[in-house]
Amino acid sequence: MIDHVSVGTNDVARARAFYDAVLAELGLRCLSSSERSADYGVSTILFSIETPHDGRPASTGNGSHIAFAAGKRAIVDAFYRAALANGGTDAGPPGLRPEYDAHYYGAFVLDPDGNKIEAVTHSSQ
Repeated sequence: MIDHVSVGTNDVARARAFYDAVLAELGLRCLSSSERSADYGVSTILFSIETPHDGRPASTGNGSHIAFAAGKRAIVDAFYRAALANGGTDAGPPGLRPEYDAHYYGAFVLDPDGNKIEAVTHSSQ
């Protein structure tokens, strides 16, 4: 079981503006923040953005992404719109992905640092 996931950022304020808007569509909120990080969840931290502890610039992982659960397709759509409106880049618009599952409905975006994130639901609604 995964406790939480973190991605790197080179600009916490910029990343926080993006994630505050995008994760709100999924029901997550910022639980704590500092100059070096911001932590999101409901009652406990599930996801964080942070500057690398080694002091080197943050970089993205090629082939990796984080998928956030969305309860229904409208939430996936709202996530995607919020991402693009707040500095994200399209990496796959909302839609069915039958190659994964007949009901797999997801949207992929790159955050302002290039981290690939997704909202997905397996609901037919």
